[in-house]
Amino acid sequence: MSGKLIGVAVTGARAQDANATIQRAEELGVGGAWMTTGGARIDSLTVFASVAEKTSSIKMGTSIVPTFPRHPLVIAQQAQVVDQLAPGRLRVGVGPSHRPSMAALGIRMDSPLGHLREYLQILKQLLQTGSVDFDGDHYQAHDSIAGPLDIPVMASALRSGSFELCGAEADGAISWVCPRAYLRDSALPAMQKGADAAGRPVPPLIAHAPVCVHENFDEVRTAFREQFGNYPRLPFYRRMLVAAGYPEAREAAWSDAMIDGLVVWGGEDAFEQRVNELFDCGATEVLASPILVGDDRNASLDRTLTALGKINRALAD
Repeated sequence: MSGKLIGVAVTGARAQDANATIQRAEELGVGGAWMTTGGARIDSLTVFASVAEKTSSIKMGTSIVPTFPRHPLVIAQQAQVVDQLAPGRLRVGVGPSHRPSMAALGIRMDSPLGHLREYLQILKQLLQTGSVDFDGDHYQAHDSIAGPLDIPVMASALRSGSFELCGAEADGAISWVCPRAYLRDSALPAMQKGADAAGRPVPPLIAHAPVCVHENFDEVRTAFREQFGNYPRLPFYRRMLVAAGYPEAREAAWSDAMIDGLVVWGGEDAFEQRVNELFDCGATEVLASPILVGDDRNASLDRTLTALGKINRALAD
């Protein structure tokens, strides 16, 4: 076994739809299901609790739960429920999100990395040792649970500072819309730097990438722009893309070159090769966000899930 894993990002406005996708992904052999929580959309940890006993092996991860709206002890409350229903299958991913999302909630997003560092320390202490006594600049936490739990605590990462923080504090770094070369040349060295400073091994890198099993790249590009068009307009992502070597990101739109460096696509054989390129760049896990192409979006999703499951089964052999 390689220790590598293929996971898929699950979306949907209804818990029933998310549950169905998670169950279908497990049936096809996909190794992990990840969900994002944001705004007033359905809560990922609640969905995982609802599907836990309908599945048996697929891992479940939050990618991510924003930190500012919830105290870390609230995440610990929810995580315990999922772990009790699906022991050893939950990965908690947290992150500060970004300023427009927090502004929509009326929350000031000051010192995001400082908040994230303390959040990780509290969650890891409580979940992994069973108790926490913490007084920091941003959070206080004093409580205990029945006993330690096998729940990795990961964090989102976009720029070198957040990857370095993950290297020092988190059980994994979760990227998003980071081009492959950026993961290799910037993210992993930053994680190594943080891990070295903390005197610990480099944690896993979960490469979260848009993917599509489809032969026509022009159609993939069009669908990608429709479904993921907002990110260059957000300052955190725009600065990352400029740092990754795409100065045209300052125009707040996806160029063809940016999409080429990011999206994993192709017929089944080419798609598998491009997924493996992410592992070659140093990723431990690929978190695939399906791009849906064509008139039959369900068929497009199922084709991509089928290919992801095939790759994951091959990695497990």
